[in-house]
Parts: sequence; structure tokens; C-alpha cells
Amino acid sequence: MIHASVMQLHQGCEAEYRARHDALWPELQAHLKACGIFNYYIFLHPQTLQLFASFETEGPLDEAVLKAHPVMQRWWAYMADIMETQRDSVEPEAQPLTEVFYLP
Repeated sequence: MIHASVMQLHQGCEAEYRARHDALWPELQAHLKACGIFNYYIFLHPQTLQLFASFETEGPLDEAVLKAHPVMQRWWAYMADIMETQRDSVEPEAQPLTEVFYLP
């Protein structure tokens, strides 16, 4: 399954966002893989600062397990100062995207 969403980066935080992901915590990487996530990409639209994220899973993703893990919560708190988050938490504001075209 392919999962895709759009998030919003704060103005002037492009280099910091890249630097933090270049130094992705090994325990976060292990958690993502344990949740069955692979081929994870994030792209930046330079004019709007929108972040397009996509990743694959072999089957359904257990979002509750992914989100509740302490390392995920720490990562979101670490990233909260440079991107839009949900009103009552440090979880990024992510709008799911709907597939409209596929070329095999």
C-alpha cells in the first residue's frame, strides 16, 4: 500500500528540516521499519514550503501503534518548532492525499 500526505514547513526552516532528517535517529528508523514502513520519501515544494510525504507498507498500517510509540512522540516534539502541528499536540498537521492516477 502507498500512503501519501502533505505537511507545512515554516518559512526559513528548509535547511534545518533537511539537517534533522539527515541525522534521523536510529531508534526512529527502527520503529518505522518495525511498523512495516519502507520506501519513505519526503519532497519539498520550494515556493509553498509544502512537504509531500509518501511511503509504502506491505499491508494496512496500524497508525495507533506508529503514533503512540515514545520515539515517535519525541521526534514530533523535536520537529514542532519548524512545521505546522495539530492544535492540541506536537503531531504534524498532515493532510492525507488521494490517489488519482497510476502508471505501472
